[in-house]
Amino acid sequence: MTDFVANAYPWIKTGHILSFVAWMAGMFYLPRLFVYHAERAQKGSELDETFKVMELKLLKLIMTPAMISTWIFGLLLISFGVVDWSQPWPWIKAAAVLAMTGMHGWLSKRRKEFAAGTNSRSGKQYRIANEVPTLLLLVIVVAVVVRPF
Repeated sequence: MTDFVANAYPWIKTGHILSFVAWMAGMFYLPRLFVYHAERAQKGSELDETFKVMELKLLKLIMTPAMISTWIFGLLLISFGVVDWSQPWPWIKAAAVLAMTGMHGWLSKRRKEFAAGTNSRSGKQYRIANEVPTLLLLVIVVAVVVRPF
């Protein structure tokens, strides 16, 4: 079993990092699509329909699978016992990942509003929302790499 863990660990860590990168790409892009959708597309227009397709595919084909695989690989890494839970950094990272997951859910609800034609938020509100994943990314990376906490 020790050989399996030694051989699997770098692959699982690689899967975790690649999944997280894909998830973050979507977390940065979807709110930006919402900005343009809210500001430039008239309800029922061809552009409105194009945005709806782009948002759906980004969320369902890239972001959600990437989020799920990030969680799976992350939990597998934790199962190897390499995280010292007596330190503050893994708790801070865990809180930030939970917040990122919550943000993912919030974006998913906003996509459903656009799909139903009921979006009530402005492009400016989506610009502000676009900063949340950036701040959470900063917390996650600093917690894991620098571990100042």
